[in-house]
Amino acid sequence: MASTGIRDRVAIVGMGCTAFGEHWDKGVSDLLVESSQAAMKSAGVTRDDIDAYWLGTMGSGTSGLTLSRALRLDNKPVTRLENYCATGSEALRNACYAVASGAYDMAMAIGVEKLKDSGFSGLVATPVPGDGTGSELTAPAAFSLLAPAYARRYGVDAAELKDVLARIAAKNHFNGARNPRAQFRKEVSRQTVCDAPLIAGALGVFDCSGVSDGSAAAIVVRAEDAHRYTDRPIYVKGLSFVAGPATGTSDPSYDYTTFPEVVASAQDAYRQAGVVDPRRELAMAEVHDCFTPTELVLMEDLGFAERGFGWKEVLAGTYELGGELPVNPDGGLKAFGHPIGASGLRMMFECWLQLRGEAPPERRIASVGQGRTLALTHNLGGRPGECVSFVSVVGSEPSA
Repeated sequence: MASTGIRDRVAIVGMGCTAFGEHWDKGVSDLLVESSQAAMKSAGVTRDDIDAYWLGTMGSGTSGLTLSRALRLDNKPVTRLENYCATGSEALRNACYAVASGAYDMAMAIGVEKLKDSGFSGLVATPVPGDGTGSELTAPAAFSLLAPAYARRYGVDAAELKDVLARIAAKNHFNGARNPRAQFRKEVSRQTVCDAPLIAGALGVFDCSGVSDGSAAAIVVRAEDAHRYTDRPIYVKGLSFVAGPATGTSDPSYDYTTFPEVVASAQDAYRQAGVVDPRRELAMAEVHDCFTPTELVLMEDLGFAERGFGWKEVLAGTYELGGELPVNPDGGLKAFGHPIGASGLRMMFECWLQLRGEAPPERRIASVGQGRTLALTHNLGGRPGECVSFVSVVGSEPSA
């Protein structure tokens, strides 16, 4: 890939994140104001200090006016964008590249979605007219294909794989129960997960992410300016986004046990960041657990487990809060739900808290205290065989 990256040229100096949930008493503007004000307060800046804004939303606004109206911005550039479920991360990527280019000194990336008002449970969009060859499967149905494909390829008993997926759901609910911003804040037992009503294939209610409203924001500046705003900036190490050829559903060789786009974006992000062994170099990862088998497959695509051994790592507790590589320590999409435009920045907010030592003690990860300084976020949008993928690597220390 041709990406050369912007390693250590940009730093995050302020972040804010609303609680995610059913905000019947708040509109899009309320959520945008809440997250942006929190980010500005943490950086000690005002809206006038910010040179440009990138707003990520899929269905909660159709231009930069969505943000400028809410924040009462006075003739500032506001770019509204969407890129499926990676929309919030795309806002951050664009803001970071704008600052790295020298075009702006300070930029804000902000994401928002009001799914509870939309009537949609997933992507907030009307299907684009096509030629009739597109998949008509629902998202749960499409992602449900991952589990039997994985079991067949690697010889995992169906009952044992169901327990593995239940452990993933229970882990994320355990973490979310300790997060005041999560939508679902109760621990859920593996038995409850296994006994839940089925949604598609073998996927039950607790295998699927919820529907919620929320917003998150980040303020970025050039790395050399970071300590003017905070004594603990988070440095951008790598940002990779790829769109695949969308041929998986028509390619006989595609077997639903991997997301090639994720593999490509991860390798690119690691190359930019100088990461050789992600399993041992990263302190944590926030990944796109839209469905429990997605998280399982991602553990292998992101290099956190050898092919065919991700399920054994789940059984070993590798990705739990106290494990070797905590995954989704904030509860993930499973505990937060997935307001499309906000999720990517919500993931970065957890990295911000954990790497700065500001996460609550009950879910503070040990790997940071042990000297690891890097974190990863990941989004994918679309479905198996035809998706986009984003991977970022950030760190609490500049490179030597």
